[in-house]
Amino acid sequence: MALRQALGWSDGEVMRPESKTCSRLMRHTAGIFSVGGALASWVLCHLHYGPRITVPRSLRWASCGAICTSLASASLVRLLSPECEPQNIAAYDRPEHKPA
Repeated sequence: MALRQALGWSDGEVMRPESKTCSRLMRHTAGIFSVGGALASWVLCHLHYGPRITVPRSLRWASCGAICTSLASASLVRLLSPECEPQNIAAYDRPEHKPA
């Protein structure tokens, strides 16, 4: 549930139909921030270890940075975005039904 209603930032209106859905917005934000988190963690790893850096250690830092930043950004979008308010999820964020 979005924190916007609890904080009083929401007027409770349904968004326009051409807006992005909550799941799509979360997916795009997490994808963008995972690349940035991987690059930032890779740089921090190289600064921390210097000449003692190894490829597995560098990849481990980059993957942890990507996962952490993508989860954090998706959580913040879910909590603070107007697209993720309950009335907008109910109106526009319907799961796609795949044929069996």
